[in-house]
Amino acid sequence: MKKIAVVLCGCGTLDGSEIHESVMTLLAIDRNGAEYQIFAPDADQFHVVNHITGQSVEEKRNMIVEAARIARGNIKPIEDCDVDEFDAIIFPGGNGSAKNLFNYALEGANCSVREDVCNLIRDFHKANKPIGALCIAPVMIAKVLVDVTVTVGNDQGTIENVLSFGSKHQVTKQKDVCCDFVNKVFTTPCYMLPARISDIADCADNLVKEMLKIM
Repeated sequence: MKKIAVVLCGCGTLDGSEIHESVMTLLAIDRNGAEYQIFAPDADQFHVVNHITGQSVEEKRNMIVEAARIARGNIKPIEDCDVDEFDAIIFPGGNGSAKNLFNYALEGANCSVREDVCNLIRDFHKANKPIGALCIAPVMIAKVLVDVTVTVGNDQGTIENVLSFGSKHQVTKQKDVCCDFVNKVFTTPCYMLPARISDIADCADNLVKEMLKIM
């Protein structure tokens, strides 16, 4: 059975991992006959957001502790993710991922990626193993690997940033998957485009199916 690592960074689209994308990714992996192990950094989130008001609150939360809500407690620190033990890796998105795993939401094209996350992406790429990313997370893959093709749907500003990294962009519709077979990078737009939760389920399922084809 193929085994896929999934990297989260909290629980909630505004300050952690996007919950729909995370859960639908796990469901897609399971329904397509593979298994997963969830990982997250053991560090504080950039901030905590009230998801009703959209406002930051004076509170601290830990990424792995919050992501454990989605994982039902079955989660490991990101440094325990050994590329030799997995066939692929997937990064769900969410605005929080662009604050915690990398800081694109804050710095735009001048963003940086957490060192442990950056190393993990490079390790899977070097091992010639598939890398998947949903929503805003493809920007992170483009930043780290540079010469790859990804999609963020059709958001022009984000596309320009991806191109500025030296990567290429493929405009996609909802549920499409951009397949960079040379680099084994697979991306899908999710909430970068208007979406229903069923669209997110289809995005995740289509992504996982494409990745499994080449494992």
